[in-house]
Amino acid sequence: MPTWRDSTSLNGWPVLKQTGWHSVEGSGQRVKLADGAAAVLLTHVARRFNYEIDQLRNGEIQGHLESLILSEPYESNYLSGSAIAIRPRAYPVGVRGGLYPTELVVVRDILAELEGAVSWGGDFDRPKESHFEVAHPPGHRAVEAAVRRVLSWQNGPGGEGAGTVNAFDSARRAKAKEFNRRGR
Repeated sequence: MPTWRDSTSLNGWPVLKQTGWHSVEGSGQRVKLADGAAAVLLTHVARRFNYEIDQLRNGEIQGHLESLILSEPYESNYLSGSAIAIRPRAYPVGVRGGLYPTELVVVRDILAELEGAVSWGGDFDRPKESHFEVAHPPGHRAVEAAVRRVLSWQNGPGGEGAGTVNAFDSARRAKAKEFNRRGR
């Protein structure tokens, strides 16, 4: 297994010695993530998973890690607090096909709604379906745009964002399919 030696993770975020805890709304769970954009985007992913796929239980979400020993280079993103693993034991590295088709619809909808700011490990050559990461370095326009969108849902009057969308709506499914077809 490779040991990560760089000062930044694969996605360009600085490796951190420690991070803060961030709550996943509606789940009673917390996850260690880099403050700011990473926390906003990844708690949004976890919140939608919790509301639309299955309730998160204790120990089912992992964020920042300090161990430099990795199975895959993309796991370096845990070192920067810019990635999460939801149920990593259920969806380990190298295994594909762990999600039911309806769960996959929700994952695809989340990725499309964030318009490329977050990547999913199920799409990687050596997959890890539990893995979600910020897809670009800090300050990237796609990341900043997605953060503004998520914050507007959180701070708005309601009726938008996690827990309020229907991933099976025909317009949303078409958008997700088009996003996936474009190559994420």
